[in-house]
Amino acid sequence: MSSRPEALFPLFSDLKSLDGIGPKTAENLARMDVEKPRDLLFLLPFSGIDRRLVSTVRGVDAPIVVTVEVEIQSHQPARSRGRPYRVFVRDAEAELQLVFFHARSDYLEKQLPVGERRIVSGKLEVFDGVAQIVHPDHMVTVENAATIPEFEPVYPLTQGVTQKMIARGVADALTRLPVAAEWIDPSLIKERKWSDWAQALTTAHSPKSARDLAAEAPARQRLAYDELFAHQLTLALARQASRKSAGIVSKSAGNLFAKVLQTLPFKPTNAQLRAIAEISEDMAAPTRMNRLLQGDVGAGKTLVAMAVLLNAVEAGGQGVMMAPTEILARQHFEGLRPYVETAGVVIEVLTGRDKGQERKRKLEALSKGDIHILVGTHAVFQDDVVFQDLRVAIVDEQHRFGVEQRAKLGAKGRRADVLVMTATPIPRSLALSQYGDLDVSILDEKPAGRQPITTAMVSTGRLDEVVNSLRKAVAEGKQAYWVCPLVEESEVVDMTAAEDRFKALRAVLGEDVVALVHGQMPPAEKDKAMAQFIAGERSVLVATTVIEVGVDVPNATIMVIERAESFGLAQLHQLRGRVGRGSAKSTCLLLYQPPLSETGKRRLEIMRETEDGFRIAQEDLEIRGAGDVIGTAQSGLPRFAIADLERDSALMAIAQRDARALLTRDPDLTGERGRAARMLLWLMEQDKAIRLISVG
Repeated sequence: MSSRPEALFPLFSDLKSLDGIGPKTAENLARMDVEKPRDLLFLLPFSGIDRRLVSTVRGVDAPIVVTVEVEIQSHQPARSRGRPYRVFVRDAEAELQLVFFHARSDYLEKQLPVGERRIVSGKLEVFDGVAQIVHPDHMVTVENAATIPEFEPVYPLTQGVTQKMIARGVADALTRLPVAAEWIDPSLIKERKWSDWAQALTTAHSPKSARDLAAEAPARQRLAYDELFAHQLTLALARQASRKSAGIVSKSAGNLFAKVLQTLPFKPTNAQLRAIAEISEDMAAPTRMNRLLQGDVGAGKTLVAMAVLLNAVEAGGQGVMMAPTEILARQHFEGLRPYVETAGVVIEVLTGRDKGQERKRKLEALSKGDIHILVGTHAVFQDDVVFQDLRVAIVDEQHRFGVEQRAKLGAKGRRADVLVMTATPIPRSLALSQYGDLDVSILDEKPAGRQPITTAMVSTGRLDEVVNSLRKAVAEGKQAYWVCPLVEESEVVDMTAAEDRFKALRAVLGEDVVALVHGQMPPAEKDKAMAQFIAGERSVLVATTVIEVGVDVPNATIMVIERAESFGLAQLHQLRGRVGRGSAKSTCLLLYQPPLSETGKRRLEIMRETEDGFRIAQEDLEIRGAGDVIGTAQSGLPRFAIADLERDSALMAIAQRDARALLTRDPDLTGERGRAARMLLWLMEQDKAIRLISVG
């Protein structure tokens, strides 16, 4: 099954083999990612032109496309270069002109002989009181009227490509559709009243009205489902392959974690206990774990991670936890150390900053098994980092690591279980498209004692009031974050730089009250400022978004976000999540520069209305679209020609269930529907899936 089925050859042949597509057109179409007949078939029309015949243009609301039967009255050739050639015609009730530039008179006299009748179709305009059609799209004899479609599809174009070229190419490509067995679950086809694949494509390319162009039109829904199903089948095959891959059985009774729990001032939530149970069950299984732990800001993922790492140690192995930044890695280390050490577990941190003897010492202890838990940045990927017996790898803030990286980390322990954690709530449709190969645990409740955060919108005109309130709060022993959008003043964007805000606040609040952290600072300075803030030696931390993820200072109860309208929703939600971590009441001030754009206003109002990260993520998706929410550079986002992640999220969920069910019944895809599904994978160019089947 490692080569493409012969039935699909015509759709994967040279684009130039299609009617009306020469080398130049093929070159131009390639700019639209259309490189073979199959691609052209997935380029669906986005609108249509009504070309139904009208009896007269009298009273028609120009400019508008009309199709009308006319009698040719006379010709008026161009009087000089650059002047138009005019043909005077008459319909049942009115006179009009057909206008041509750079036209050959012999051609026009032959096409439009005086005294004969023709059907013409094109854009009717009124110029100086005269009705005219410039360069009609169609001019045919009355007998050939049927060659003009009543509703003509309009395709996306690029330079050097016309509607007629695409229409001819599509018509030819449609004749090459193979006879294919049905890959969709028959009950779904029946429920949705979908036609077969070939019929759906033909219908999508020959719409009868605007209704047929809508995303909800049955033919388009069917084609969108084909794409989603192929994508989910690929993820399901990857999941099946990783489940087949032998893991290490790491059984533990949870004794070490129970020991640590006794020293904790709080009890785990039900959601945390449920997640720990699901993960422990995966670790005790003989197959390899691939699980995503998704929790809202402040839902307590770190506690779950601690339980997982301790279980790995109790089972006789080692655990590693990886964070995207130096600050976060050190913070995880400082946060975990006092607890795990009470259980007699050795924990160490490894980042890019460890050099020379210090690094050598840590690596030796790690390879001997003297270090049980390692916390680090992506420095733990380096080849000289060797574990004695790595059982579980935890990746924090998954959206900062690509799919390849998480595979690489798992490979460190040859068969280590992998747990991916994210505090960025992801709308369901995106989670399905990005992490469909993983099993998911969700933390959907906040630990007890967390106070709701009061969120307010304040215009930058009231900056002085805000600074005054801050002075009072600092005097009462409170701590605050002040987030600035940019580090260096930029002429284009008039945002206050972090440096300037730092100086201004220091002048008002005092030299030793304010600390500064931004991305351009040397790491040692950054850590020093953070450490001063965490220890309470500084009351206000002026920062760029480097503090967006994970920084945990329970005493900090005020978050000021300057020029809040310039941030995305997910980022605002993450930043706000830095406060409200202790038992005191917290406030988040969204400082905005009026006037707000519609989207800017909508974003800030959503922040004011809710703290539910999943609702915020859904709104963010609706405002910005899928590519921006995850970050277009992310490797996991599939590109669909017809399906749309936001709009078709319900279909995506059905596709995931269907793909997993099909593989449960037919793991090698050798049954009747399985073989049809293989054809679909080839058609949708899911090479990864095809490789998995060939190997499997």
